[in-house]
Amino acid sequence: MKAAVFEGPGPIAWRDVPDPGIKDPGDAIVRVDVVTICGTDLHILKGDVPEVTPGRVLGHEAVGTVVETGRDVRSVRPGDRVLISCISACGRCRSCREGRYGQCVGGGGWVLGHTIDGTQAEYVRVPFADLSVHPLPNAVDSFDAVLLADVFPTSYEVGVLNGGVRPADTVVVVGAGPIGLAAIATARLYSPGRIIAVDLAESRLAAARTLGADATVTVGEGPEQLVEDLTDGLGADVAIEAVGVPETFEMCTRMVRPGGRVANIGVHGKPAVLHLEDLWIRDVTITTGLVDTSSTPMLLRMMAAGRLPTADLVTHRFELAQMEEAYDVFGRAADTGALKVTLGGPQHTALQSPAPPVAG
Repeated sequence: MKAAVFEGPGPIAWRDVPDPGIKDPGDAIVRVDVVTICGTDLHILKGDVPEVTPGRVLGHEAVGTVVETGRDVRSVRPGDRVLISCISACGRCRSCREGRYGQCVGGGGWVLGHTIDGTQAEYVRVPFADLSVHPLPNAVDSFDAVLLADVFPTSYEVGVLNGGVRPADTVVVVGAGPIGLAAIATARLYSPGRIIAVDLAESRLAAARTLGADATVTVGEGPEQLVEDLTDGLGADVAIEAVGVPETFEMCTRMVRPGGRVANIGVHGKPAVLHLEDLWIRDVTITTGLVDTSSTPMLLRMMAAGRLPTADLVTHRFELAQMEEAYDVFGRAADTGALKVTLGGPQHTALQSPAPPVAG
């Protein structure tokens, strides 16, 4: 099959790799019908995630069709259309029993496209399939559903829930890429008083306004002063960091009010300064986190009911074989205006199972 392969810092390669096969009784083999590229994939290509080694197939979010299952899989069967979660859950370890699937220590967590081959391929092996794929109702479009594999659960859980967004809050979202935009959309579920979006690009701020931001500001226009002016000098109740660079994290800690919350979503590849000389007296709560995807079933029900504006995030569509072009467009978002790119297209009709080992 063809797959997007990490070959070290730099561009990915769309090339031939062996077809996946069942390794464990809980595995499912899924034909990838729709896949997307995450900002985390770009961090990998920059070398920010050293656990990803050359030769790894990237990708951790997709919609596809089950073609084969291990003997222990009970929740899906061949022919089912499913959402592949970015997080795999063993379901047995302490973390999974607490609903912290992202911290699974039983072989799950973020493994797809990280420590095992991922979804940016024609087929993928999904471990712990009973807890790691979600059957899709016919009413949900595959190109919409793929945004529930990572973007919306991450924004909702790590941003909105960790940030404790409440009615009448002033919420600042720093970074209006896909994650930040989804944070704006899901923060609105809690009726905040106002949402302020901060970004470098006016095109992304326009998208933020479409998704519900009440005020937008570029970095060069003084976001800290705007927050101070809109809150009578108090600061934001919640600041959500959705970029992953030191400057934006430190900006969030300056914009939050005493007693407020900073929710970090961004993937950081460099140290950020924690100014405890300023923060120690201000009762500020700072949270970090990897998504657990425990909210995915609820978000899926909301999507089926037409309550999530997922289509507004997708700006570019490609066929699967255009993976290299899609990476280029997504990686140059400031020039191309890309928010979220999705890929899907012609599929093979049969999966060639790996040949069994020859007894010697």
